[in-house]
Amino acid sequence: MFSTIRQIPLESAVKHHAHDFHQIVITLCGSSEFEIEGLGGRVNAFSGCIVPANHEHYYSGQGYNRQLIFDLPELAPALTGEHRELIALFDAPRFFALDGSLRHYLAFVESELLQGRHGNDAHQPDRLAATLLGALKARLTAPLADGRRRLDLAPIDRFIAAHLADELRVADLARIACLSEAHFSERFRSQTGLSPWQYVRRKRLNAARELITRSRMPLTDIAIQTGFANQSALSHAFRRSYGLSPRSLRQEDAAALDVEGAARTSRRALGKRRPAGSAQNS
Repeated sequence: MFSTIRQIPLESAVKHHAHDFHQIVITLCGSSEFEIEGLGGRVNAFSGCIVPANHEHYYSGQGYNRQLIFDLPELAPALTGEHRELIALFDAPRFFALDGSLRHYLAFVESELLQGRHGNDAHQPDRLAATLLGALKARLTAPLADGRRRLDLAPIDRFIAAHLADELRVADLARIACLSEAHFSERFRSQTGLSPWQYVRRKRLNAARELITRSRMPLTDIAIQTGFANQSALSHAFRRSYGLSPRSLRQEDAAALDVEGAARTSRRALGKRRPAGSAQNS
């Protein structure tokens, strides 16, 4: 399977889907909005986002815009063979900004697409994609300098808890730490082992699980209260993390409570039937 590169505008109407290939979306002009399973961000010109395969995402364009989109199947040449380490870029969604060198490279990619130089060469999009992915990986996974002060996660946790039902952006969390989005994401992953998106999603899922097992709140309401776009988005994230749907978890928990309740009732009934002094005779 080969990668493809296309250039399109995004409509202003919000759309959503998930697909079985990885994707890099870069805004060339204008801006766009992306929300990838609970973590949102504005993508301005010469910024982009990484959308891992099978992650439901919502997106829309803002006014006149142009997007450069790389569609990357997992078995594409750009992600296999000598490029297999690049698959690590898609461990989790993230947002990024392009520096001057990458902007120049994108201009070259645009020129190649406009002039159709790859013709019938199906491998050329993978060659172009592999160069971009390698450069992104070098920038997004750069080692941290020693001696940096650790992030204080307490105010970040309080902010997430207070805004769990809202659209959370990496910029919101970075602002609390007084860092740029790029530096915050870099330091956050180094300290916690998770991207900000993974951390927020874990908080959302934990809160949703508590509500599912400890309340009779409708699943649609739970999804909205914990920051998922709808019940379908909650179910999709739940299955991938826990291996079962929210409805199945609730049914299993209810069944377990029924068994426990029946056992308590049985023990109480047995205690009432026991004759006086039986404890001494046994």
